[in-house]
Amino acid sequence: MSSAETSQVSSLPLPPVQYVSNYTDENIRRGRAPRPPPPIHDTYSMFGNPFNADDTIIRPLESQGIKRLYPQHFDRRRELRKLNHSLLVNFLDLLDLLVKCPESPRRAEKVEDLSLLFIHIHHLLNEFRPHQARETLRVMMEQQKRQRIETAQRFQKHLDKVMEILQQALQSLPDTSDLDSKLMVPCESFEKMDASDLDDANSDACNPLDRLMCEIVDAL
Repeated sequence: MSSAETSQVSSLPLPPVQYVSNYTDENIRRGRAPRPPPPIHDTYSMFGNPFNADDTIIRPLESQGIKRLYPQHFDRRRELRKLNHSLLVNFLDLLDLLVKCPESPRRAEKVEDLSLLFIHIHHLLNEFRPHQARETLRVMMEQQKRQRIETAQRFQKHLDKVMEILQQALQSLPDTSDLDSKLMVPCESFEKMDASDLDDANSDACNPLDRLMCEIVDAL
């Protein structure tokens, strides 16, 4: 098997290189990238069919030169069932013609009837597109709302846990009144000390206040 036969071809063609090469990061940063084409306000052609910018999203069959097989006011589900049944019957008739009389001119008529039925079925399905778009948007917004609520609930749970830890830490701290009573040194002890005692106290390697603070820290 040759390499040409084994190579895979993309179902969608690549964009034109001469157009894509103009939109590099350097050109975009310097403002050299071409501006997008202006919106079309009149008629245009797409897939070989002419379109008007003022046309509705789902154009009626009459504007496309196609005869309508169902009335203006109808039940879409009921009409789809009828069209599906008619499609099956016409397909069986076409098979019967191909078996019994393949050269019959009715074969082309049956092919046209099948094509018309397919167009009507496709048109009815397309009329559900706006409803599908609204439902898709609704589901997307509900999903985003649910994700935000779950994120807020998780954040609130973590916040409650942090507040609980802080509350426990505050409760485990000693009472400030006990610290104040331990830190208070009677003034009479300093009054009874003469100059020599103060010199001895200053010359001591450990200050009494420092020793008291160490005892308080060890008690904690």
